[in-house]
Amino acid sequence: MTYRNPPTTPRKSATFDDYTLSEIRRAAATGIYDIRGAGAKRKLPHFDDLLFLGASISRYPLEGYRERCDTSVVLGSRHAKKPIELKIPITIAGMSFGSLSGPAKEALGRGATLSGTSTTTGDGGMIEEERGHSKQLVYQYLPSRYGMNLRDLRRADAIEVVVGQGAKPGGGGMLLGQKISDRVAEMRTLPKGIDQRSASRHPDWTGPDDLEIKILELREITDWEKPIYVKVGGARPYYDTALAVKAGADVVVVDGMQGGTAATQEVFIENVGQPTLACIRPAVQALQDLGMHRKVQLIVSGGIRNGADVAKALALGVDAVSIGTAALVALGDNDPRWEAEYNELGTTSGAYDDWHEGKDPAGITTQDPELMKRVDPVAAGRRLANYLKVMTLEAQTIARACGKNSLHNLEPEDLVALTIEAAAMAGVPLAGTNWIPGKNGF
Repeated sequence: MTYRNPPTTPRKSATFDDYTLSEIRRAAATGIYDIRGAGAKRKLPHFDDLLFLGASISRYPLEGYRERCDTSVVLGSRHAKKPIELKIPITIAGMSFGSLSGPAKEALGRGATLSGTSTTTGDGGMIEEERGHSKQLVYQYLPSRYGMNLRDLRRADAIEVVVGQGAKPGGGGMLLGQKISDRVAEMRTLPKGIDQRSASRHPDWTGPDDLEIKILELREITDWEKPIYVKVGGARPYYDTALAVKAGADVVVVDGMQGGTAATQEVFIENVGQPTLACIRPAVQALQDLGMHRKVQLIVSGGIRNGADVAKALALGVDAVSIGTAALVALGDNDPRWEAEYNELGTTSGAYDDWHEGKDPAGITTQDPELMKRVDPVAAGRRLANYLKVMTLEAQTIARACGKNSLHNLEPEDLVALTIEAAAMAGVPLAGTNWIPGKNGF
């Protein structure tokens, strides 16, 4: 009789998981790196690792919806004659026409206007649909200068000088040829159908002293009326924030690595930058050290999803947040109603990130005329406004529970962390203790 060992259960490697194996095979077959959109998909320390300490005996809560909880915020009051006044501390991040369809850009403007907040142009310039339906529009001034002109600079309500982006700090963007339509090509002064790569740095300055000169130029162009934002990717938030303030920024925008992108190398998205949670406290500390906290406003973006995320960011010292990916989902991106078509593209709703291919079934990240018809700007804008309303109500509910009559009165003392990593990054105690890792030598 032959004795056989009982079979063992096959065990897959945590290092070489199914996705990693498929990526090795894809690289071996094609010889090129993978390009995709969206942000980092790996699990990172995030706002879920923080909890609020609601009021009880030691704190006095506010009553339901009957006691006021202010949500307004003013951005750009440092130098600008006409600062941005928002009803809610949630703005729409820059997403370009080219990356997004015209109807999608219009819907973002409509939704932001209904909600009393601002939206942002993105790379590639300003389109009339967006300007016409955006009560407050921020014009992005990027290294590529695509679509940039003085007339639109003056028509904007604020200017955002983009130094970096959370998904690719230190790297430039991409817009592949299949999305360079006649209109996109004309706006960007590019040949139709040819791959486009945005520069990774501005062509006419190399450091903070040059940035100061550039900001002064932009102020002169706009008669000192418009607030000047400076946007940086979440790499060295303390020094980048300090240098932006020194250069004269009215507002600093810090974008963590959960922030999305239209298209770039996946190795970049997953391995460069820092989580949004890790960026906030250093940026706030820089403002505090300079005596400029609340004088220069801080906006944080990258992975903001709900009112709890908004409230936690504000409690850590932020003045406002910005959303991009979540706004696209509210418009209809990755909607299960198009599941069959996502399957035909080799993916599924909720995972579709090949925005550079221009085949988005939802009609949002495409220039295909037939697919674009699927976006109703009025209905999509209303959905975005509903989403922003819910986020705001959620944040207010939390603030009232902490006894605060303004979202901006939330503070680190209202928070604890569930993990040592989150406690260290956010600078709040580990739950059940008074220990903040890294403080007092421990």
